[in-house]
Amino acid sequence: MPKILIVGGGYAGFYTAWKLEKQLRKGEAEVTMVDPLPYMTYQPFLPEVAVGSIEPRHAVVAHRRHLKSTNIISGKVTYVDHAKKTATIEPAAGEPYELDYDIVVVTAGAVSRTFPIPGIADNAVGLKTIEEAVFIRDRLLTNFDKAATLPAGPERDRLLTVVVVGGGFAGIEIFAELRSFASALLKKYPELSFEDTHFHLIEAMGRIMPEVSLPTSHWVIKNLAERGAQIHLETQLTSAVDGHIELSTGESFDTDLIVWTAGVMANPTVVRHTDLPIEERGRLRVRADLRVGTEEEIIEGAWGAGDVSAVPDLTGAGVGGYCVPNAQHAVRQGKLLAKNLIADMRGELPRQYYHKSLGAVAGLGLGIGVLQSGKIAVKGVLGWFAHRGYHGLAMPSWERKWRVLWGWWNNFWLGRDVVSLTAVQQPRAAFEEFAARPRPAVEAAPAEAPKKAAPQKQKEPAEVAAK
Repeated sequence: MPKILIVGGGYAGFYTAWKLEKQLRKGEAEVTMVDPLPYMTYQPFLPEVAVGSIEPRHAVVAHRRHLKSTNIISGKVTYVDHAKKTATIEPAAGEPYELDYDIVVVTAGAVSRTFPIPGIADNAVGLKTIEEAVFIRDRLLTNFDKAATLPAGPERDRLLTVVVVGGGFAGIEIFAELRSFASALLKKYPELSFEDTHFHLIEAMGRIMPEVSLPTSHWVIKNLAERGAQIHLETQLTSAVDGHIELSTGESFDTDLIVWTAGVMANPTVVRHTDLPIEERGRLRVRADLRVGTEEEIIEGAWGAGDVSAVPDLTGAGVGGYCVPNAQHAVRQGKLLAKNLIADMRGELPRQYYHKSLGAVAGLGLGIGVLQSGKIAVKGVLGWFAHRGYHGLAMPSWERKWRVLWGWWNNFWLGRDVVSLTAVQQPRAAFEEFAARPRPAVEAAPAEAPKKAAPQKQKEPAEVAAK
């Protein structure tokens, strides 16, 4: 059987493996997927996870639960040598080793792209993983708890100031959701007022959300301003050392929560360690049929999809002629890649990837959202229902769909939980504090030297004679 190696278990990788299992004939190929995480994260739900609208485990899809016949390796692929058709695997436990393959599918995804701004690497958090979303939620809740014990002043302002960098879809959604969540939290904290909370979004360009029309983006800015959130357009972050924000406009303030959403880049662990062709922006060079290569040359036995790949956008809508890195494309590319790979194995011609987006949806907090489809824009509560309806149905597997829908239903009647579980980041702290420890061994006292006998007094001759 030919051996198929899938590098990465995100959207594209998971859907490729999932569809291969359903479409391959028995014994037609052996599929192996390598990923350091045991699940696929449905990233459009991360803003709702960060505000408690969705339970963290409901926004991920377990590989081993839904992939029945795929060999799953928990680890990283640190090098792909396609000339030898081997991949170097660094497992979660044990020594690195080489794995042979016949066909490689590179779907390693993307990571947050940052710039060398002082303080960002040390103080900011991204929004690409479920762990980051949970951290953001716990940090905001913990800061509310701390601020409620403090008098009005600089320290309380710092704890209740939230900064989001990047005005794309991810940035606007997390910014709006956090603003909505903070407003709702004030009902639980009578010590705090609305004026105590401060929300700033920093965007270097002159507009937000390029996926929607300009009038729609203006409506979003106006709506957020009415809710007490400030958007700084044509503004750059120049420093964030120790949480002290400095902007190119000269403004400055302190914060304890910085969320970075200003772009992504192809996973460098893979694209910088392979002999496969990489284009100028650091992505895998992929044809429209998802085979690695160019129109003139095909790299046999190599395929790519998702955020790690530069897939041509045949609709003409893509930036620079390529598909933008988002979930819509990654999911559809993964499905088509599985079909094309099987077609190629069976001597058939693969199809080219063509997807014209029907629109975009965004959630802006409970009861507020936008839907943009062509020139049609739906705003407010209808846009919010469109956002939840689309992503609720797009979540892979009915098992996951029901968990998300059930959580939404419970929250509608019971409200969102407002418990911070920050202590989970150091789960042994409470145990260690009171755990009994063996007392240090008492060192034995050094043995005393034996005492010397006192010298006997020499008897006089008269005493000896008397005896």
